[in-house]
Amino acid sequence: MTVPRPRIIHAGCVAFRGRGVLILGASGTGKSGLALHLMALGCDLVSDDRTALAAREGVLIAAAPTSIRGRIEARGVGILRARTVSAARVVMAVDLDEIEGERLPPRRSTTLLGVDLPVLHGVTGPHFPAAILQYLKGGRAE
Repeated sequence: MTVPRPRIIHAGCVAFRGRGVLILGASGTGKSGLALHLMALGCDLVSDDRTALAAREGVLIAAAPTSIRGRIEARGVGILRARTVSAARVVMAVDLDEIEGERLPPRRSTTLLGVDLPVLHGVTGPHFPAAILQYLKGGRAE
């Protein structure tokens, strides 16, 4: 069996109990800041800024390139060391390039390396990191 080479994308990833959220967005949109907030709530860092993705049997796996493993940028503070997990199954994505305008948004999805994932748009408000963590823990109700 051939193992596919990982594809490195401009994104961050954190995980809670092995369930990862891929944080997408242009430079300066707050990917690392959101990751740091989720880490403060109990998530582990997978990767910051660049994330290696591979699809295996319909599952998307995220890991950090070796050169940046265990490091995260805190704007205005510097590069920080962080506890990491070597890899995580990506179960959702957040796209910070898009801002959510609806109170109860429809279900949205994106496809990465042939794997469909639920995707949330960015939300301005202090509850957003906690809502992402709860989504990782329990999913979204119908």
